[in-house]
Amino acid sequence: MTKNSTSSTNPTWTGMVPVDDTALAVTDTGGPGVAVVYLNGQFATQGYWRRVIAELGPGWRHITYDERARGKKSKRSADYSFEAAVRDVDAVLAARGVDRALLVGWSYGAVVAAHWANRNPERALGAVLVDGAFPYDWLDEAMEQRIRKLFRRMGWFAPLLRPTGLTPRMTPEQQANSNIELGRLSRERELGPVLDDITVPVRYVVASGTSLGSRGDEQERIRASLDAVTARNANIRISAKTASNHGAILRKDFPAIAEAVREAAASDHGQEAR
Repeated sequence: MTKNSTSSTNPTWTGMVPVDDTALAVTDTGGPGVAVVYLNGQFATQGYWRRVIAELGPGWRHITYDERARGKKSKRSADYSFEAAVRDVDAVLAARGVDRALLVGWSYGAVVAAHWANRNPERALGAVLVDGAFPYDWLDEAMEQRIRKLFRRMGWFAPLLRPTGLTPRMTPEQQANSNIELGRLSRERELGPVLDDITVPVRYVVASGTSLGSRGDEQERIRASLDAVTARNANIRISAKTASNHGAILRKDFPAIAEAVREAAASDHGQEAR
């Protein structure tokens, strides 16, 4: 089922995009502007981006979607792997007839954006990575047990929130496995080469303080890994270091994220001119 706005200059489309064994709820503002695809946090929804989208305004084509079993409408799947998340980007772009796009990803979505930009240099206009995609070995056996314990504890009340779309329709084990997979993919030997090989403009917007499940200065030590990344790859820069923590950055620092989008888009135009 789809719905279109009545505006002929900026027709908004909402509907379901089939992919593999599931379907994703997608919103596309349409229009002739640069296509910006927003990639959510691991268990977040497309609504988190509304302030960034409003800040950028109607001169851009904004495409948001809820990943598998997230939000109110996206369907369950037998595959919640990271590779499925990367495939979903292609499925959404193909369904909306978009060949080239600028990706903006927060947290888990930042890692998806980095991988997609690395694999698709001719299609990626650039990427903005919001407090995510830090190459750091933060996952060990003790952390894995902390993650599993955390999601088991959250499991008792998550079903109560599912009708609101605020929690995914995934089991605690599925959520823990997804988070643990992210930890493995974030290891320096795994993510470092992905970032080193990116040839399109990348801008980081970095938060401060803790994130869910982190302790002490763990998160700041993880963020410090960007120093080596920017030293090795001139295409990657830190656009802003904000005062907000990981969970609040989209809500409080949306102007900085919007500015990073503008920077990445302008850098891509500069590369094309050269």
